[in-house]
Amino acid sequence: MSIALQAPAYIRAISPYIPGKPITELARQMGIAAEKIVKLASNENPLGMSPRARKAVEAALAAVERYPDQFDLIAALAERHGVATEQIVLGNGSNDVLDMAARVFLAPGRSAVFSRHAFAVYPLATMSAGAECIAAPAKHYGHDPAAMLAAIRADTHVVWIANPNNPTGNFLPQSEVRAFIERIPAHIAVVLDEAYTEYLAPAERADTVSWIRDLPNLIVTRTFSKIYGLAGLRVGYGVARADVVDLLNRVRQPFNVNNLALAGAIAALDDHGFVAESFELNRRGMEQIVAGLKRLGLDHIPSHGNFVTFAVTDGAAVNGRLQQQGVIVRPIGGYGLPNHLRVTIGLGAENLRFLEALGKALPT
Repeated sequence: MSIALQAPAYIRAISPYIPGKPITELARQMGIAAEKIVKLASNENPLGMSPRARKAVEAALAAVERYPDQFDLIAALAERHGVATEQIVLGNGSNDVLDMAARVFLAPGRSAVFSRHAFAVYPLATMSAGAECIAAPAKHYGHDPAAMLAAIRADTHVVWIANPNNPTGNFLPQSEVRAFIERIPAHIAVVLDEAYTEYLAPAERADTVSWIRDLPNLIVTRTFSKIYGLAGLRVGYGVARADVVDLLNRVRQPFNVNNLALAGAIAALDDHGFVAESFELNRRGMEQIVAGLKRLGLDHIPSHGNFVTFAVTDGAAVNGRLQQQGVIVRPIGGYGLPNHLRVTIGLGAENLRFLEALGKALPT
């Protein structure tokens, strides 16, 4: 008998997370030179990391033999958000914070609610804690607060909200999100995942962290993986009441954020010029991609992130033909959207390459 059979059934039932295909993997499979491949699958910043972050990371190499000290980044984030340092928890990417929240508030016999087509880590984190997943019906591929409220049961202890949502790009106006959270019972932890919040237009933004003063069950998560360009360093964070963060820290792995990531994040946080440049590049690229999709006669879901999800007749087939041309996008059949693909906004030349390849990949 395999020892694997001794794992709890709820662990064995988990479908592993499937990331965007790496450039090196496609190069091996297709025999295409890696430098000729365009990857627009994982919502990475096409500008790379912040220049200030790069310098800080290079300087931090001199002390990698030492265990990391999270104090400086926590202090910087606390100052940025106007909260106490005891209200910040760091994660190995914001996914790590999502997992901490699941381990703290979920267990066998409990349930968590999220929207259909929402981020794949929500069911993964829920199931890994032995809890039951409740996927509420989506509205125009995005969150439907009324449906999510109706899905809450007596055993529900977490509600997951992504705003903007990945992989669809939908955005709920902040006033609607606030009203939604206010209607969720106060004993339920509400995790507001804002991985793409820096890509919102200024008029769409709100100081959601300040809501924690009035909504003590709220946990806000952010990441340095997207607009800051630190996806490979893996650093994110959560903000909540101090007593909630205390619990999250009890299940957090020691030294879960490494020295290079800490140094890079501290520097990136204040590189406002890089963030503005990344935002503007994304805005122009979004216009370029959307215009190209329209020329090809393809429908898309209006996006507020750094990616666009669009409809095709056969997602797997079109994705395969794109890969044959050295272009990697993200199939999202696992999100219940088998006839959609998600493309990350890249540099202008990368976007053009994608659109040209897509034109050839579509059925005639």
